[in-house]
Amino acid sequence: MKNNFIKFKRIAIKVGSNVISCQDGSLNVGRMLRLVEDIAVLCKQGNEVILITSGAVAAGRGELVPSKKTSEIAAKQIWAAVGQVKLMSNYQFLFGKYGIQAGQMLATKESFRDRRHYLNMKNCITAMLENKVLPVVNENDTASVNELMFTDNDELSGLISSMMDCRTLIVLTNVDGIFNAGPGCPGAELIREIGPGTGDLSQFILSSKSGMGRGGMLTKYSNACRIAAEGIDVYIANGNRDSIISDIVRGKDVPYSHFMASTSRTNGVKKWLTHSDTFARGAVYINEGARSALTGDKATSLLMIGITRVEGYFKKGDIVRILDQEGNSVGLGKSQYDSKKAEQSIGEKREKPLILYDYMVINENIKEAAQV
Repeated sequence: MKNNFIKFKRIAIKVGSNVISCQDGSLNVGRMLRLVEDIAVLCKQGNEVILITSGAVAAGRGELVPSKKTSEIAAKQIWAAVGQVKLMSNYQFLFGKYGIQAGQMLATKESFRDRRHYLNMKNCITAMLENKVLPVVNENDTASVNELMFTDNDELSGLISSMMDCRTLIVLTNVDGIFNAGPGCPGAELIREIGPGTGDLSQFILSSKSGMGRGGMLTKYSNACRIAAEGIDVYIANGNRDSIISDIVRGKDVPYSHFMASTSRTNGVKKWLTHSDTFARGAVYINEGARSALTGDKATSLLMIGITRVEGYFKKGDIVRILDQEGNSVGLGKSQYDSKKAEQSIGEKREKPLILYDYMVINENIKEAAQV
């Protein structure tokens, strides 16, 4: 039980729109109450819980119909603005019944792009937890536009659980987990444990989305694999089952898919970089010598002498992609030069590296291939 306590000491819980929304788009307050009761039990036992919740747009959609001249993006922003108030007021009221103060945090993808903003957000959530305020996190859909939106709140929950050094992420959806065929298909079985030796299961997962949610099971699977590789246990379970959260924590035999955490845990900066692919401003191409050095056993920085081409515009401190001569991704890193300076210094023996080792992540599949 001691190991279980450590594993669940700080938990991120993601609740999907399909769990807390009715068919007409209105909030299912009864289901919200069941989830809050479950979370309250964990809090009373001394666990720290961060709740990542969807449902604002769905709640707003159930409240009003925008005029015909309102664009699709503007309609969504209005629904989010109205629905977020309703969503949060319900959470505050329900948690208040159990003596728990809930605090709202709205995030955009831009919040994770810059290391300083990233740390500011981490410090804020840390302060909330230290003061016994339960953070309720959602995407700020009123400020987000398509190209700056998270894939869905599954992506956001992964970023939050990674940023906050959670040991466990529980993703609640409207199915029991990952199946070896489409749910409902004859012979379809729930896959209870997923680890490095399980193989790629994406072929079994439907890419379609259902109900109110923006994401689907395929994004949940991909996100869970990535988070588990960082040393975080991930559970995908059915949020419509009563006491599902506390049952998972207690180790009860209930349906779920468990993505087993890697035994190695990633440090803070590299965690940030691991999730930063969509934030990259440009790219640098490297020669074979640099590729071999980066994917070898020894820790090494990326020197200018290994650069063959610079692509795109970026500033000092921006994240850039590292590509080999064929354009294959090698990794990501935080550049110490802007793109103009980097281009001027291609192939030079400069003392200052383009990317320091501590601010770089190398793709594991490339690293493994290089060591075979």
